[in-house]
Amino acid sequence: MAIGCDIIIGKWRAANAMMSMAWSLLPPLLLILSTTVTASFSSLFSFGDSLTDTGNLNFISSLQSPNCLLPPYGQTYFHRPTGRCSDGRLILDFLADSLRLPYLEPYLGFKNGALKQGNTEQGMNFAVAGASALDRGFFEEKGFTVDATGNFSLRVQLDWFKELLPSLCNSSSGCKNVIGNSLFIVGEIGGNDYGYPLSKTTAFGDLVPYIPQVVSVIKSVIRELIDLGAVTFMVPGMLPLGCNSAYLTRFETTDKEEYDQVGCLKWLNTFYEYHNELLQIELNQLRGLYPHTNIIYADYFNAALQLYKFPEQFGFGGNVLKVCCGVDGPYNYNDTCKCGEAGVVACDDPSQYVSWDGYHMTEAAYRWIATALLDGSYTIPKFNVSSFTAETIADI
Repeated sequence: MAIGCDIIIGKWRAANAMMSMAWSLLPPLLLILSTTVTASFSSLFSFGDSLTDTGNLNFISSLQSPNCLLPPYGQTYFHRPTGRCSDGRLILDFLADSLRLPYLEPYLGFKNGALKQGNTEQGMNFAVAGASALDRGFFEEKGFTVDATGNFSLRVQLDWFKELLPSLCNSSSGCKNVIGNSLFIVGEIGGNDYGYPLSKTTAFGDLVPYIPQVVSVIKSVIRELIDLGAVTFMVPGMLPLGCNSAYLTRFETTDKEEYDQVGCLKWLNTFYEYHNELLQIELNQLRGLYPHTNIIYADYFNAALQLYKFPEQFGFGGNVLKVCCGVDGPYNYNDTCKCGEAGVVACDDPSQYVSWDGYHMTEAAYRWIATALLDGSYTIPKFNVSSFTAETIADI
């Protein structure tokens, strides 16, 4: 382990130990209040990448790979491609359902005149498939080949939110009321950032320095939103992408020690855990600086990991690492022939699969992750939606 990693882990463990000690001294009732966020919001705003994009991809001229605008994307719920990179709904959609809010419209649709102003009242989605936390110029300067899809970084998405504000409210007090009663979901984001260095190296010493830079942008955007009046945030960590079929194919090795019991790449999941641990350190600092805010860490990593470890408990069958929509190879994934391309067909029953296309999960997997977040099992502090039960989301 690199020295930088030791420092990161040490800080995180020390910070959490101090937090636990401080909370243990609080009166029981205050402790309960301090560790539970009760959810009731008038609107929902989302920032991120393809795990959260609900259609901004429709308004980008350059094609993505895989192309989520082509069938069989969207087949399970919407029965057509919507720009969501899955067979159906995303975690964000299930969160909106549980909060009794409509599915979020894509901001670029509103900006281009495809949506009316009234569609903004209960929220908007700024996430774009392929987006990074850092600006594309950062990667260009380091010599990486950057896809010609434009710059849709987290800061650009924040600028879009600022552009939208006049459509949401027309006074400072009005804006404070709208923003203060909204839930802001910032992420998951960072997967595309790390994809650039991973295309050239697997050396930890070369990869780890990117983590503080990515997390710093996330923290900075949250601070700016707080300055604008935002109070409640959900900030997801990274998924266990060492179980991602695309990476399993790219980094396949005959060394069995590289894999865990499930078959995921241990070194890659450890890398994403470092991101999540540093992100939690920074979120703890923000909670101290802004005690009036509610900043919820959503543990996507461990919520998703349960699906890989205990697939039968969640209704998944067969090889849990295989993709539903793909072709060829041990994981049914081929980088030269991806989902959406001619000749690539989806499995008969996506609900039996965790992975949809090698990069993204199925609606069934996202439903289970959303359930884990909504019942508070994988959120810090606990996220409490008064109207939510596991049976409720199962009926959605």
